[in-house]
Amino acid sequence: MKHRGRNRSEPVDGLLLLNKPAGLTSNQALQKVKRLLNARKAGHTGSLDPAATGMLPLCFGEATKVCPYLLDADKTYRVTARLGFATDTGDADGSETEQADVPEMSAEQWNAVLQDFTGESMQVPPMYSALKQGGKRLYELARKGETVERQPRPIRVDNIELLEVAGTRLVFRVRCSKGTYIRVLVEDIASAVDTVAHTARLHREVVGDFHAADMLELGALEEAAAEGPERLRERLIPPDTALGALPEVTVASGDDDRFSGGQVVSIAPAVPAGLVRVYGMERRFLGVGELSLGGQLAPRRVFRTGEQTL
Repeated sequence: MKHRGRNRSEPVDGLLLLNKPAGLTSNQALQKVKRLLNARKAGHTGSLDPAATGMLPLCFGEATKVCPYLLDADKTYRVTARLGFATDTGDADGSETEQADVPEMSAEQWNAVLQDFTGESMQVPPMYSALKQGGKRLYELARKGETVERQPRPIRVDNIELLEVAGTRLVFRVRCSKGTYIRVLVEDIASAVDTVAHTARLHREVVGDFHAADMLELGALEEAAAEGPERLRERLIPPDTALGALPEVTVASGDDDRFSGGQVVSIAPAVPAGLVRVYGMERRFLGVGELSLGGQLAPRRVFRTGEQTL
């Protein structure tokens, strides 16, 4: 009896910006799209909780090398908080743990409170998080009813914009640094006015230089894939688009192979020293390099997509 063969995965390079639907973990969403693309290698950056929605950058093939840079990128969220009710997880999936009266405040007063949370500060991660302590995820300990001491971590909130306040509903947009837990921010905002709260809805709108208009719905990806993986692959974004914050340099003809082979090359430094995007002839993206003050360009991440950028 012949066994039915399985489609072999293929090398696929590029990014997709998924508008993750509620109810899926970030990894479940990644695996769905990976199967649609029939991709061999995949990863995602900046996990979203299952209840959260919004931008989840999915990286395939050589594009997985940009994951560390996207993890470090600033993010923007649209947050809906429910005031007067706390949960054990800090979001709507948890069990209610506390109720408190909500003070009557004007939009101007709420805005003043929100602005107090801009700038740099220290934040204690929640128990329901994927951080590890003693080799175990904090949420694993929390589910057993355990609470352990967590060290505060530095965060930065660049901007908070009040969008709506009505009764127990508070809606705002926040731009913040990596590692910022919005659930904790909501709880801290509520505590500042002597009440409690939890995050009822969380939608990520921006990651780095990518914006909401760049996102694709899972349903649209499934429709494109129904016509074949190649149709879906037309939606892929080149890896270097995730590195727009880095200045770019171009190496001379002949030096592109040396750079791609891991060798240091020399260029006339026209940009500040530090990490740079590196291109070869015909604007072929070669990777990320580190440029010294003397014009020595050392490879840090070499990309081998063979694709030319626009």
